[in-house]
Amino acid sequence: MRFSMNLPSHRLRTVAIATAFALPAIALVAWPRAAHAAGVDTETQFVLNTFAFLIWGALVMWMCAGFTMLEAGSVRTKNASMICLKNIGLYSIAGLAFYFIGYNLMYNNVQQVIGTVVWPLYGPSGDEMALLSGDESALAAVVDNGYSVMSDWFFQMVFVATTASIISGALAERVKMWSFFLFTLLLTALIYPIIGSWTWGGGWLYGMGFQDFAGSTIVHSTGGWAALAGALVVGPRLGKFRRDGSARATPPSNVVLVTLGVFVLWFGWFGFNGGSQLALGSAFDAVAMSNVLVNTNLAAAAGVITALSLSRLVFGRIDLLVGLNGGLAGLVSITAGPDIVPHAWSVLIGIVGGAICTGGIKFLEIVKVDDVVGAVPVHLFAGIWGTIAVCIAAGGNFVTQLIGILSIGAFVFGLSWAVWFAIEKTIGVRVSEVTERLGQDTAELGMESYPEFVLMPEPMDDD
Repeated sequence: MRFSMNLPSHRLRTVAIATAFALPAIALVAWPRAAHAAGVDTETQFVLNTFAFLIWGALVMWMCAGFTMLEAGSVRTKNASMICLKNIGLYSIAGLAFYFIGYNLMYNNVQQVIGTVVWPLYGPSGDEMALLSGDESALAAVVDNGYSVMSDWFFQMVFVATTASIISGALAERVKMWSFFLFTLLLTALIYPIIGSWTWGGGWLYGMGFQDFAGSTIVHSTGGWAALAGALVVGPRLGKFRRDGSARATPPSNVVLVTLGVFVLWFGWFGFNGGSQLALGSAFDAVAMSNVLVNTNLAAAAGVITALSLSRLVFGRIDLLVGLNGGLAGLVSITAGPDIVPHAWSVLIGIVGGAICTGGIKFLEIVKVDDVVGAVPVHLFAGIWGTIAVCIAAGGNFVTQLIGILSIGAFVFGLSWAVWFAIEKTIGVRVSEVTERLGQDTAELGMESYPEFVLMPEPMDDD
């Protein structure tokens, strides 16, 4: 084909532009091997991997805002300010504890069960420090690491903060602030890092082949076990259970805020699971990460619909809060194996997770365990299911997965119960009856979340 030289000038420009774009495409189609070989250079891979750690980590950090919204809307207005204080406090404590102690115990020189704390404290590598000082010869060594050292630390840190956030909601409205902060310190500096060293740190469970892609057990069940231990030691809220054993309804103060909190958590979960691919420097990583995000979304959606469908059967009504928790349970359930390729499996995993959570909420009422936000059914019960589900769709070994669930559960619940019990016998874990009736906002903080409202005393009879 020949181009006519008599074409108008504007058409000639159009043809030239089209040809400029078409020729590279034709070349890539004609020579696919050459296109594949071009790839991405190592420095670009380094930048993409580092950026992925940072941006996904920021999304996971935003989950703390989601937990705050969910909890502040779930409690009565007289305790909303305390919820806000606890959540920003626990995030700060988690960051400091993980920097000074936790990260080293989890990842540094792990010998089967625990790592070692080094001095000076964890920081940029020597090559990175040299590069920042202007030594260009250190660039190759920095790039060879695959990602910035502290970007990895940041991504790992926000996970431990998520674990601590789980406990806050379960024990809301009656646990002392400083007692809660003390437990958070021990959880983020010792308990969670030890579990992490067994698994992601290369310890004994990792050696057995235990699979938990983003933390159904390592993060969520750990938080769930610690929350359950705390709920048993602290006890239920005043008036939560009547003399006949039935549970008194304690409706949330702000359903809109709870719903927004769940959407924020759902959004943050894309960073939680997607970032756990731990790389974005190749086409393989991009495809795998895309599958992870789709599976995450499908499981959450299936959990919502399942929980809403079962809520009338279990609770006698269509319950929005049960549906919201069902979505979170679907997210927790898929977290252990979101890298599965057949997307239909993620829907099934989310369905079962939503059903387990709905039944779990009712079960806790029957056994008189007061969990304000449903943290135990969402994070513990669904986390156990998700870790087992890896055997169905992601090639996990059932015996190995079960050993991991039982060993982590026994360690976290046993140690957490001992810590809560020790705090109870020393400084106490529960606020006074007067404080609980007035609300922690006024009694402990001297402020109200909604000062324009007139708070009416709540009936505490045992009818």
